[in-house]
Amino acid sequence: MNKDHVLQLATFAGGCFWCMQSPFEELPGVLSVYAGYAGGTGENPTYDTYAKMGFTEAVQITYDPRMISYKDLLDIFWRQIDPTDSQGQFADRGSHYASVIYYHSEKQKETAEQSKTALNDSKRFNLPIVTTIIPYTNFYKAEGYHQDYARNNPTHYAIYRKGSGRQDFLQKTWANAPVSMSKKYTDAELQQKLTPLQYQVTQCSQTEKPFENEFWNNKKPGLYVDIITGQPLFISSDKYDSGSGWPSFTKPLQSDAITFHTDTTLSTPRVEVRSSSSNSHLGHVFDDGPLPAGKRYCINSAALRFVPVEDLEKEGYGNYKKLF
Repeated sequence: MNKDHVLQLATFAGGCFWCMQSPFEELPGVLSVYAGYAGGTGENPTYDTYAKMGFTEAVQITYDPRMISYKDLLDIFWRQIDPTDSQGQFADRGSHYASVIYYHSEKQKETAEQSKTALNDSKRFNLPIVTTIIPYTNFYKAEGYHQDYARNNPTHYAIYRKGSGRQDFLQKTWANAPVSMSKKYTDAELQQKLTPLQYQVTQCSQTEKPFENEFWNNKKPGLYVDIITGQPLFISSDKYDSGSGWPSFTKPLQSDAITFHTDTTLSTPRVEVRSSSSNSHLGHVFDDGPLPAGKRYCINSAALRFVPVEDLEKEGYGNYKKLF
């Protein structure tokens, strides 16, 4: 068997592992992502002991290189961190929050060094890139309550991610970065591109009427993409009838396709979800969905465009056909 067809590991540290786990989960080709502790000495570190033992908070990814490359994973990694900070990440300070790429092979080392050089040369950051690239030695899974924290505790996660400064930094840093199938529109262009309802929903955080929207009862197989940028957001296999009258999904297609925000417009705080590529309002996520995740992503049809599976190839989404 070709060695590239064997499942491989990638191990990254980027500060708080809650924030590093979710962007990689659900990516096509990623089989698992665990939060844990990497690079220290001794065995079986815990949340209370890992820093003293020289470990960093990290994530370990098992992926299929036939479906997603190590370079793709690195591209996502850089977009989650401040690679110019040698003293930690955002509000979390100390060497145990450092950004590190732990390479598992010489090929990974070479790819990581090329990626780091390219990022440095891009001048996206005013300071030099200080993320270290070192050989992988060990990884221990963190305690169960740290796994899938963004999914299991979306309200607290949204508050932490915002309060730590990570969210604002990343949005500002990558605001003008090229995103697949996206471009930045002026407000005037958006008003021309979108219908009045689409504009009110995506740009003004309004909510369309239940049972009177385009996709609430759509049962066809396909992708649901950002109405503005075309970024894939949800897949039909994760859609279910919640009885709410809006399209409901158990999870996003890719965790880094959406961002979480605290919404206090009602008496009870809610968790708003927005598109990471356009910053458009999509809807909200609730804790009353089907098990095992127990999440209901309640999304406005007006924020979405549906691409049927038979049209994926001709509309530029051919690499997603393998999901059906």
